[in-house]
Amino acid sequence: MIAVAVAVAALLAACSKGQKSSATEPSVASAPATLPPTTQATTTTTLPETTTTAAPETTTTTIAETTTAAPVVPVYPITGLPVTDPDIAARQTLVVKIDNSGPARPQSGLNEADMVFEEIVNDSLTRFAMIYQSLGDNVVGPVRSGRIQDIDLMGMYNHPLFAWSGGNATVTAAIRASDLVDIGPSRASVYYRSGDRKAPHNLYSSTQALWTQTTEDGVPPPPIWQFRPEGVAPQGSPSAGVDVELDIVDAGWRWDAEEGLYFRTTDGRPHNDALSGQVSTNNVVVLSMEYWAGISGSPDAQTIGTGEAWVFSGGSYAHGTWTRDDRLKPFTLTADDGTPILLTPGRTFVELPRGQFGVSFVEPLPA
Repeated sequence: MIAVAVAVAALLAACSKGQKSSATEPSVASAPATLPPTTQATTTTTLPETTTTAAPETTTTTIAETTTAAPVVPVYPITGLPVTDPDIAARQTLVVKIDNSGPARPQSGLNEADMVFEEIVNDSLTRFAMIYQSLGDNVVGPVRSGRIQDIDLMGMYNHPLFAWSGGNATVTAAIRASDLVDIGPSRASVYYRSGDRKAPHNLYSSTQALWTQTTEDGVPPPPIWQFRPEGVAPQGSPSAGVDVELDIVDAGWRWDAEEGLYFRTTDGRPHNDALSGQVSTNNVVVLSMEYWAGISGSPDAQTIGTGEAWVFSGGSYAHGTWTRDDRLKPFTLTADDGTPILLTPGRTFVELPRGQFGVSFVEPLPA
């Protein structure tokens, strides 16, 4: 009987070693399985003038169940896409300030950035802050000056490299006193003037050249967004895109379901990148901003606080709020129902309009 019990125990142990938890549900440890006690029968043998009684013997076997957790797939911190190169995933963030005036178009590098911010600057113009971390290795430009508002906005990227053409004395002193790493032309000889444009719209570099300025303590940023898992539908209502007024600049985005991208227009015309055609992105995030008159004479977006948010992703539109209580932290996006707003893994373009005016989402076209 003991031999039978041990054989059963071995068989069950072998089966339990082959069990694995579901990859789609959290791992939960199961209670250990216990076989009913196996008891050897009492045997009594009577001999002449002698009686021997064997004591009952009990054997109990407990089988431990093993549980295997689903592996965690590492992703790039800004795009949420799976990591293909650990060295790139560990790379320091690079921020490049890019001109968006008429003579600066078409720019180079917009479609090669992990993320792009469009800010209002003086003279009612906008400027781009191109964020590179997992993507890059391309020409970027034309490079232009920075603003005081860049210090708070870029703090979330963990001491990013800051490529810019410079600024007035007030802005320059503030940038150099911050945790942004100044790699402008006065600090790094990695820029050149293009011969096909007039100054100041002709200063260029490349992400490859700019990353040669990586600092020893450079680290990647924290996760910037929350992304929806594969197979999960986009939040909100269907929408073909959005139109955003940034003072006198009109930015439009239209969803292309076949490409799975939003394509940009500026002032009603396709906005092209010199390297890769019409500017596109996987997500458009519109964050309502207060702009205060800054000490440098330029408007400064107040990116710490809270405000209205409109998020366009996967052909749908979700409305909610943004919050940010520390310049070292990313924006938190919360839908009107209190749930986190999840983006599509990929590139993101962030618009920072003045207040909520001039933001209009586009209903989907009739089928």
